[in-house]
Amino acid sequence: MKRCLDFLTALILLLLFSPLLLCIALLQLLLVGKPILFSQTRPGLHGKLFTIYKFRSMAVGEGEDKTRLTSFGRFIRKTSLDELPQLFSVLKGDMSFVGPRPALYNQDD
Repeated sequence: MKRCLDFLTALILLLLFSPLLLCIALLQLLLVGKPILFSQTRPGLHGKLFTIYKFRSMAVGEGEDKTRLTSFGRFIRKTSLDELPQLFSVLKGDMSFVGPRPALYNQDD
C-alpha cells in the first residue's frame, strides 16, 4: 500500500511540477551550463545502493564547496527546488516519501 501511495503521489507531483522542472533545467543550462543534474550513490533500504539525482547547484571543478556554489544554485537550494528530481527516485521505488533520508555513501566503509 505504501509503495502504491508513493508511486501515485510522485506521479501526480511530477505532472504538476513538470513545467517548473523544465524551467529550472533550462535556466540551469543557460546560467550555469552542463551537466544539469548532479548524481550521487546512496545506500537505500537494506543497504542496496541507488543513484539519487538533484539539480546541480555548484560549478564543476575542484575547490571549496562554498566558493563553487553558484547564485542560481544558492536560490534552488534555499527553496529546495534542487531536490525535485528525487521524485523520479520515488517513482522508481528507490526512495519513499516516508522514512529516513538516504545517508551519504562512504566508499571507505
